[in-house]
Amino acid sequence: MKPQASETSTLSYFKWSFIVTAAGLALGAWLGWATTGTISGMATVFFICTVLAVLEISLSFDNAIVNANKLKEMTPVWQHRFLTWGIIIAVFGMRIVFPLAIVAIAASIGPWEALKLAASQPDEYARIMNEAHLPIAAFGGTFLMMVGLNYFFDHEKHVHWIKILEQRMSRFATIKGVEIAFVLALILVFSSLLEGEESTTFVYCAIYGLLTFLAVEVLGAILDASQRTMSAAAQGGLGAFIYLEVLDASFSFDGVIGAFALTQNLFVIAIGLGIGAMYVRSMTIMLVEKGTLGEYRYLEHGAFYAILILSVIMYCQTLVHIPEVITGLGGATLIGISLWSSIRHNRRAEAKAQV
Repeated sequence: MKPQASETSTLSYFKWSFIVTAAGLALGAWLGWATTGTISGMATVFFICTVLAVLEISLSFDNAIVNANKLKEMTPVWQHRFLTWGIIIAVFGMRIVFPLAIVAIAASIGPWEALKLAASQPDEYARIMNEAHLPIAAFGGTFLMMVGLNYFFDHEKHVHWIKILEQRMSRFATIKGVEIAFVLALILVFSSLLEGEESTTFVYCAIYGLLTFLAVEVLGAILDASQRTMSAAAQGGLGAFIYLEVLDASFSFDGVIGAFALTQNLFVIAIGLGIGAMYVRSMTIMLVEKGTLGEYRYLEHGAFYAILILSVIMYCQTLVHIPEVITGLGGATLIGISLWSSIRHNRRAEAKAQV
């Protein structure tokens, strides 16, 4: 009976995700019927919403793990704020407002005009979004690369999964700014592979991504260092909250752009990716409350390797098209291997303890 109770307990974390899934897919089916007036059109939109949700979940395994790692350091008040306000920002901000803002800036039109463009001319809307892919990939890829490297270039890090690599990175961490130098060198390499205006755009947007990471790090340190002068409600989490919101936005770049390969309808994209975002929230809560990261020691390593892979893929997408399914499966595979390695480690430790 105990395994059954454990299963029920785990599923309870996804209660709201299941509810949002049912509501979202029903809304998607209605939208398909309203726009096409046919059963096949309704089924097509329903299917696209489902695929987008699965795509978002597969791309966001590492996001949930990194969120959980940061959340466990926050106060319960700020944990609750991130899991409530944060999901609103994630769903409405990144899945609706962000694409509209890109089109509004790129086309030099207002937000309302961008919304009307999405509703009445989805092909033109998608074209503008696709043209903005290079600066988004440069910015988001740089930010995520710094997130991943900052984890491994840490001289206080003693738990290593791939020891031959991580031990060296940990030793090199004593060299100040080594991860920044590495990213800058990579920016120069990729910019040299692009031509003309694209090369300039890549460099500028990548530098903005680097500066954004450093600014968030500095701001987070300042806010967390000044906890004593803040109100009790703001103590212990404002800096981490801002960091997680920017990080979540960076994770969303690839999914939002990739969604346009399946559909040009902004509202269908919002439904599908919004469903996926709810599962990320549920996974994050489960990882924090069940202490999964502490139980599986290499799971966090797998997530940060997945982040590094994603950042490199975003860079490579400025040169060639890489299907989103490869991105999702790559990250999920790394996390799966790290989970398997953690289980093996735990079994070996138990065997030694019994001897």
